[in-house]
Amino acid sequence: MTRPKLLVTRHLPEAVEARAARDYAAALNPYDVPWTRDSLVAAAEGAAGLLCAAGDPLDAGTIQALPATVKIIATFSVGTDHIALDAAKARGIAIANTPDVLSVATAEIAMLLVMMAARRASEAEALIRARAWAGWAPTQLMGVTLEGKRLGILGMGRIGRELAQMARGFGMQIHYRNRSRLTPELEQGAVFHGEDDAFLGAIDILSMHIPGGAATRHWLNAERIGRMRPGSIVVNTGRGSTVDDVALCAALGSGHIRAAGLDVFDGEPKIHPGYLGAPNVSLLPHLGSATIETRDAMGFLALDNLDALLLRGEAVPNRVV
Repeated sequence: MTRPKLLVTRHLPEAVEARAARDYAAALNPYDVPWTRDSLVAAAEGAAGLLCAAGDPLDAGTIQALPATVKIIATFSVGTDHIALDAAKARGIAIANTPDVLSVATAEIAMLLVMMAARRASEAEALIRARAWAGWAPTQLMGVTLEGKRLGILGMGRIGRELAQMARGFGMQIHYRNRSRLTPELEQGAVFHGEDDAFLGAIDILSMHIPGGAATRHWLNAERIGRMRPGSIVVNTGRGSTVDDVALCAALGSGHIRAAGLDVFDGEPKIHPGYLGAPNVSLLPHLGSATIETRDAMGFLALDNLDALLLRGEAVPNRVV
């Protein structure tokens, strides 16, 4: 039996690429060369499926230009804001993602950034690396302790709930803002807020876990920042587009926001220059799911989605459209 052609757009973990090469006529990208619309469309000639990732140019124009052979696009991510879903639906191309498997790893990065921001870890490491540390001092780089602080989770989905569980171990109080209230079993004593004002005014630390897109663009703007308590902390491991960078940089400069921890950025890999010179910002290069176990699991789940349709003719288990 002829194996279907699969275009793998990024260099993926070794075990994932080995499985893809075993089961498909896999066109790999071992040097992780970035795509243009034209080069991606050309490489997809004859492909039955694409295994893509965030950053690939899968806008409406690219989707419309894909060969008629393409039946499914499986993304190596939970988020799908890099794919023109309406265009794919119009062409009858299935879109599938990788939920669940990266929740713990991403929550770990959120917790790490909370700790880094609260305890000024980036400033401390920079001091050491600059060989400028003169020794211990009673008032040097004093941060804030997490015990008793109110952690506000914006988007209490899988990742948000994993973060809440971790934060409880630090003695933090959990508040959350969600489209709807969770069941008591999922809530586990967390305080639900149905309005932005009450939520932002009640918390000491904001951790953002909402999807990207037009509806959430610059959700954290100057107005909402102004509703937060002076000295609050902001952490974002969701989507960079949900933060107004100019407004956050201004609040960091004034001290209204004590510190921030960011793993995602608007227009990444570009980063707003205001963050680069701000000592009270901890910056990570989109490491949310970057563990060996998690990235393998993401790749295997993406292949499970492809296998269902292309190898067995079954329903796609994690179909988005």
